[in-house]
Amino acid sequence: MSGYIHLYTGNGKGKTTAAIGLAVRAVGAGKRVFIAQFVKGMHYAELDALKRFPEIELKQFGLDCFIVNQPTEKDISAARTGLQEVARIISGNQFDLVILDEVCIALHYHLFEVEELISILNTRPLEMEIVMTGRYAPLRLFEVADLITEMREVKHYYSKGVEAREGIEF
Repeated sequence: MSGYIHLYTGNGKGKTTAAIGLAVRAVGAGKRVFIAQFVKGMHYAELDALKRFPEIELKQFGLDCFIVNQPTEKDISAARTGLQEVARIISGNQFDLVILDEVCIALHYHLFEVEELISILNTRPLEMEIVMTGRYAPLRLFEVADLITEMREVKHYYSKGVEAREGIEF
């Protein structure tokens, strides 16, 4: 079976949630999954949920949330470590599905460059499925992706002052 490259982007909620849903579906079909979370270093409820699936390996390659600040050298180093790990994972061909969560945010903040990522994607085994998520996807990823889903915010309760809620947003 051929694998494809997915891109879940846009300013709407649900990109990571969709990717994790696909991971759970893949496990149900007997597949192994690797999830690299770029930029994220905080605790999210999905970390606890995914521990219930030994077929899913998840690693975070982020520190504190720098989105309100500028990335530091440590943020850049963490993301680059993640990119190197992803390169090893893809070339090692031990996983059927590889999810690069918030990789578009890492690219947006120039933690590494899109051509570096594309070079790694070009080494993937043809049967490996890859999912990339995050706002601000560069146009080069639109060219590379086989499936693109754009999450568009139409209405959000944040605009009414609702804070992020555990188990829903984090």
